[in-house]
Amino acid sequence: MDIIVNGEEKRFPAPMTVSGLLSALELEPKKIAVERNLEIVPKSQFDATALNDGDKIEIVQFVGGG
Repeated sequence: MDIIVNGEEKRFPAPMTVSGLLSALELEPKKIAVERNLEIVPKSQFDATALNDGDKIEIVQFVGGG
């Protein structure tokens, strides 16, 4: 399955959820916001939101600082 992640085409095995994508990218879900095809995916739906070939995903990672 090919999906676009932050503007870059990537290939992943299907089926995959948002949680699976974050795991494959080694990202911590607690500090992440995800948009799928221009719609925000609530954290409570990461496990239930299936990704499809051609989906466009934007991932924003929150970073603390001072």
